Amino acid sequence: MTEVMIKAEGLTKHFGDFPAVSDISFTINRGQVVAFLGPNGAGKSTTMRMLTGFIAPTHGRVEIAGIDLATHRIEATSRIGYLPENGPLYLDMTPLSLLRFFGTARGLDAQKLETRIKEVVISCALQGVLEKPISKLSRGYRQRVGMANTLLHEPEVLILDEPTAGLDPNQIREVRKLIRELGKSNTIMLSTHILQEVEAVADWVIFIHEGRIVFDGSIDEFRSDTDSLDKKFRQLTAA
Repeated sequence: MTEVMIKAEGLTKHFGDFPAVSDISFTINRGQVVAFLGPNGAGKSTTMRMLTGFIAPTHGRVEIAGIDLATHRIEATSRIGYLPENGPLYLDMTPLSLLRFFGTARGLDAQKLETRIKEVVISCALQGVLEKPISKLSRGYRQRVGMANTLLHEPEVLILDEPTAGLDPNQIREVRKLIRELGKSNTIMLSTHILQEVEAVADWVIFIHEGRIVFDGSIDEFRSDTDSLDKKFRQLTAA
């Protein structure tokens, strides 16, 4: 039986009178890499913040690995690794000190923490910068530090918000390679408005426009009736 890892039911979020997200529902199964696609301002980041418990929905509910986020928040969020867009890092720390700090905060014992640090450092290729201040690192390396921190507690579900935003082509290629590797053992929801990201890493597409889902299907279905993803994007966002 397919195991549902992310389940959203009727998610709605209002900021004052503005409906940022309106009554969206979807499921993501174990082992899927899902591109959460849409134009800027479509509601992608707001939805991800609701899925991770960062903000509460106005209406609706979320389950992570079958755990209700509203009633069992700590248990549910322990299953999630969340990389927000431009995620905050302590710039005066080194990658090593930051990983030790957050690992301790997550309750990993000393032996387990050191093992996990070694593993995520290799996965994210941070060996050469472990002792450098994060303030001195390139944006690409900072993104890798954020990804390493996201993976540290071995989450089953990864929620990544614009993970390649602002990176150069070489850095984008490296991050996409890492996402493909992680997708072999994790459930991944990847927010983006970059169409190349969809073809590079995803097997499923959820497309949101003006706070509502306008497509939910496989990557093959997404591109089946057009000769380019750009054209599909325009079709789905046409007024």
